[in-house]
Amino acid sequence: MQRKIYFLFPIICIPICFSVNTIVFANPNDTPPSLEEGYTQFGYKSVEEAVKEFENHFKQDVNLPKINPSISFTHQFGRFYEDKKYNINDLLEIKFVNENVKENNYKIDIRPLKNKIVFKGRVNQKTYTLYNGQKAIYFEGHLFNFFVFDYGNWQYMLGIDKRVSKVTPDTLFKIANSIE
Repeated sequence: MQRKIYFLFPIICIPICFSVNTIVFANPNDTPPSLEEGYTQFGYKSVEEAVKEFENHFKQDVNLPKINPSISFTHQFGRFYEDKKYNINDLLEIKFVNENVKENNYKIDIRPLKNKIVFKGRVNQKTYTLYNGQKAIYFEGHLFNFFVFDYGNWQYMLGIDKRVSKVTPDTLFKIANSIE
């Protein structure tokens, strides 16, 4: 009996597999959205607009680093995220990307100190002291390496794609110290 099932199974399945012939029609004029359109769909806009929204929301100025990593970027985007449900995750996110070099990906996240994220006990976490006396930490995440510090009323988190070995913790240290 089992021998008949093993024999009949391929005979039944093979014709079914070949009879299921699906034709898919594609529009040859369909093009994926541009990088700008993709970021816009997720709420990103110009850095200036996002910073202005963030400052207006908190009624305080925010200072950005004067320097960036010395790698090429083709685009920069900003987004202010307002946490209307819990009021603890408000965030200004600034992204620098390169459309042609995917690993050239750098970001700055800024949030109020009252809602800061505490990073403790990370493996290989290194502590730095900024020129203004504030402590900063550097640690490696899964996709990004991070440099986190407080400045004024804000917590800053600089993140650089792990694949960019040219940008070291010392580079992020210099970027953090460029905030005035």
